[in-house]
Amino acid sequence: MNQRHVTATKMNSESSRSHLIVSIMLDVKDVHTGGVITGKLTLVDLAGSERVKKSEASGQSMEEAKAINKSLSALGNVVSAINAQSKHIPYRNSILTQLMSDSLGGNAKVQMFVNLSPADYNASESDMSLMYASRIKAVKNAGAGDVKMINNLKKQIAQLKAAQAKK
Repeated sequence: MNQRHVTATKMNSESSRSHLIVSIMLDVKDVHTGGVITGKLTLVDLAGSERVKKSEASGQSMEEAKAINKSLSALGNVVSAINAQSKHIPYRNSILTQLMSDSLGGNAKVQMFVNLSPADYNASESDMSLMYASRIKAVKNAGAGDVKMINNLKKQIAQLKAAQAKK
């Protein structure tokens, strides 16, 4: 974390110039059955989108802002495609969305925390952040239903095996 790049801009004295993704893999072993359940917790700190004109970014800082905005747009496009139940989800359009693909789809639960500025001067940015978060909140993954269906099928199999054993 000490290597995370920050730069002062007119909007933020310690503006993060990159996204941060931390993935924690968990393997839980049932001591009775020996079965192993694997899970993944992905924590993502997204660099904030900023308007170049307002931040007065220039040179390298402006290039970083463009890259940040481009990846956030790609993430927004993925979220829109998921929410529209599109047949094609454009995960490949950004490294960020590729790394987050298993966190946004399947049976993942998505939570988003938004850091807002209390300054009136940044009200429009705060509004945009809240609108972005509401799009993320709307993500409904089908996987949770699949897990319920799988558990029901396992229960039915166990009942059938028990009934077969009685015969």
